[in-house]
Amino acid sequence: MRLSFLTLALLTALPLASAQNALTVYSGRSESLVGPLLEQFKRANPGISVRIRYGDSAQLAATLLEEGSNSPADVFFSQDAGALGALSKEGRLAPLPASVLGKVNKTFTSPRGEWVGVSGRARVIAYNTRALSARELPQSVLDLTDPRWKGKIGWAPTNASFQALVTALRKTQGEARAEAWLRGVRANNPRVYKNNTAVLEALGRGEVQLGLVNHYYLYNFLKDQGPDFPVRNAFMRAGDAGNLVNVAGAGVLKSSRNRAAAERFVNFLLSKPAQEFFARQTYEYPLAAGVRPAADLLPLAQIRTPDMDLSDLDDLKGTVALLQKTGVL
Repeated sequence: MRLSFLTLALLTALPLASAQNALTVYSGRSESLVGPLLEQFKRANPGISVRIRYGDSAQLAATLLEEGSNSPADVFFSQDAGALGALSKEGRLAPLPASVLGKVNKTFTSPRGEWVGVSGRARVIAYNTRALSARELPQSVLDLTDPRWKGKIGWAPTNASFQALVTALRKTQGEARAEAWLRGVRANNPRVYKNNTAVLEALGRGEVQLGLVNHYYLYNFLKDQGPDFPVRNAFMRAGDAGNLVNVAGAGVLKSSRNRAAAERFVNFLLSKPAQEFFARQTYEYPLAAGVRPAADLLPLAQIRTPDMDLSDLDDLKGTVALLQKTGVL
C-alpha cells in the first residue's frame, strides 16, 4: 500500500517532535530532596517528557565530560558550583540568556554566563549552647587550630561541602596555609563523623562543642525536636572562608538537543514556587529576587562571604590529595 505524502510527512515528523519534547536532566541533588520539586515541573509542563538521572554531582560531571557531545543530557542540576565550574572550563555548557542570569546576584552566577545558582547553602560553625556562649566562639575558621579546641571539634571530612570549604581555603589562603590549617585542626583531635547530620546529633548530645556544617541541617532538628534542641549556628567575621556560601545551580549542555525546554527548566528553578520550595522545605537560601528565606535565617545579604569565583571550587582532586597528604582522609 502506498502512503500518502501527508501520512509520510507525519510519520517522518514524529521522531523529531518526540525529541523536541523530551528533556533529560542529570541531577546531583538527591531524589529525596528535590524529587517533589521536579514533579511540579512535570505537572506544569505535560507536553515535555522528562527523564531524571540522579547521582553524585562530581561523578555526574565526570560522566558528562566522558560522554562529550554524545551525552543525552540537556541540563545539569548540580549540588555545588564546583562541578558546574568543571564543565564550564571544558566548554561543555552553553551561555544562558541574560533574562535568566539577571534573576540572581552575580556573586552566585558563572562569570562566563554558563550556569546560575538556584539555592544557597552557607557554611557555619554550629555549637552546643549548653557548653559555649556566642561570645566564646572563634571569629575565624582558622582559629580552630587553637589548642583550646582540643577534643571539642566535630567534622565530616568525606562530606562534599566540607571539601568545598577546604578548596575555598586553598584558593583564598594559599596551599601552604590550607595545609597548615588541616594539620593544626587534626592536632586538636577532632571527632570524625560521616556527614553533617551526624555532626548535629553529636552536638545535641554534648559529645563535641563545635561542628563544621551547612546551615540548614539545624532547622530540621529544630523542626523535629523543638526550640530546646541545644545547638545554634554562628557565622565568622566578614570575608572568612568559614562563611562560604556555595550554591546548587544549573546549566544547559552545549550538546542539548532541546535547548528551549532546557532553558524552561532552569527558569522554573528560579520561579517563585521553586524558590519557595527551597526556602520552606529545605531551608536553603532562595537566590532569585522576591522570595524571602525562612524567618529566623540571617539574611543572605548580611553574610560576608569570601571574595572568590565559585567556579574555582572545581578542583576537588587537588583538595582530596591535600586531605590525604595531611592524614585527614
